[in-house]
Amino acid sequence: MARATFGAGCFWGVEELFRRVEGVTSTAVGYMGGEKENPTYEEVCTDRTGHAEVVDVEFDPAVVSYNRLLELFFENHNPTTLNRQGPDIGSQYRSVIFYHNEQQKEAAEEAKRELNNSGKWQDPIVTEIEPAHTFYRAEEYHQRFLQKRGQSSCHI
Repeated sequence: MARATFGAGCFWGVEELFRRVEGVTSTAVGYMGGEKENPTYEEVCTDRTGHAEVVDVEFDPAVVSYNRLLELFFENHNPTTLNRQGPDIGSQYRSVIFYHNEQQKEAAEEAKRELNNSGKWQDPIVTEIEPAHTFYRAEEYHQRFLQKRGQSSCHI
C-alpha cells in the first residue's frame, strides 16, 4: 500500500471523491502543514494554525496509480484560486499536494507543469507541493461526513 495526501478545499467532498476510487483502500480527513500539534477543527478554521484541510489516502498502486490520483485531484477543484475553493476562504482551503517520497514530488511537479502549459486555465496553477508533515486526523464526525448523510457532494 501507498499513501497520498491532498488538500483541495473543504475535505468532505474531497474525501468522497477519493473514497470511491477503485484501488483506494482507505481515506481519512484531517489537517497537515501547520504549526500547532493536534489542532482542532475550530482552531484550523481560525486560519491561524497554518494547517490545510486534507484527505489522507491509502491506495494500492497495482490497482490505481499515483498519477491517476493526481489527475482526479486537479480535475475536481480549481487549482488557480489562492486559499479559496468556492465559498470557502482561508489558507486551510488551499490547493496543496503533500508528497510522501521523491517519486510523488516529481510526479506532482510534472502534473502541475503540464497543466500550466495546457491552456486549460487562464490563470496560473497555485497548488503548493510540499513534503508531507504530521497528519492530524480530524474529529470523528468529519470522517465520511457526506456518506453518513447520504450525500455524494457538498457543492452547490
